[in-house]
Amino acid sequence: MELRHLRYFVAVAEELNFTRAAKRLGINQPPLSLQIQHLEKELGAKLFRRETRGVTLTDAGKLMLEEAHVILTQVEATKTGVRRRARGETGQLIIGSVGGAYVHPLIPTIIREYGLKYPHVVLAPQASNHALLVARLCAGQVDVAFIWRTKSERDNDDLMIEPLAGEDTVIVLPAGHPLSNSVSAPLAALAKETFVLWARALHPWAYDAIIEACQQEGFSPKLGQEAPDIVSIMPLVAAGFGVSVVPRSASRFLLDGVTYLSIEGNTPRAEVSLAHRRHDRSPAVQNFVTVARRVTRTIDRT
Repeated sequence: MELRHLRYFVAVAEELNFTRAAKRLGINQPPLSLQIQHLEKELGAKLFRRETRGVTLTDAGKLMLEEAHVILTQVEATKTGVRRRARGETGQLIIGSVGGAYVHPLIPTIIREYGLKYPHVVLAPQASNHALLVARLCAGQVDVAFIWRTKSERDNDDLMIEPLAGEDTVIVLPAGHPLSNSVSAPLAALAKETFVLWARALHPWAYDAIIEACQQEGFSPKLGQEAPDIVSIMPLVAAGFGVSVVPRSASRFLLDGVTYLSIEGNTPRAEVSLAHRRHDRSPAVQNFVTVARRVTRTIDRT
């Protein structure tokens, strides 16, 4: 039984007339009558009672009409679903973000705009450190990822890293620190302080950019407690483990117990970037990248 047989049958069953059904289908009546006979033979049941002025459905024909409607409706739904999936309008998108990056105002704007344009794509967020996110991205376990990067980090054979927005970093001090009443300070003012950072492997941009900036100011920072991610920096500073430097947007995490100062002079820069697999042909991923680019351009023009 082919789908065209079902469509032929439905046309005759709804018109109750072979001539009108043939005209509706755009075929000649004799081939239509022959196809219905073949269908009845295949099913082993009469579907129509032939009468002078047309046909009527048998009980078997009435059941066949009900089932044919279900099948044809499901076929159309499947076709529509496949086309929408092929356009990236349905499915799931796993969005990774390094700790702290997702509070940058650009990222929720991108995600919101994507959600409005593609409301039937399920978004699954994941937060992790830089190294683990990149590994999951390369392994296909994450579809796109928002990361921080420095100028030294470039695309590779597997990934494309697209810059979205840059921002300054700020000093994080515990409440009561001698500099806590200041608005800004140079990095050199922290030469005798203990720094709370994270392992270089977790967030290479931070370790390299901050260490290099301190060295350019004439000192190598004394490293103390390591934090597992950027989010954990502020509570550790508030607890008195030392001072730190974080992207300005990360200062939204915690206000009680810490003070944020702008950096005078040589300021390490952090860049929010979107990473995705270079040869990923997923329409959902391509749509997300397109939205991210468009939102970034729109914000840059304002």
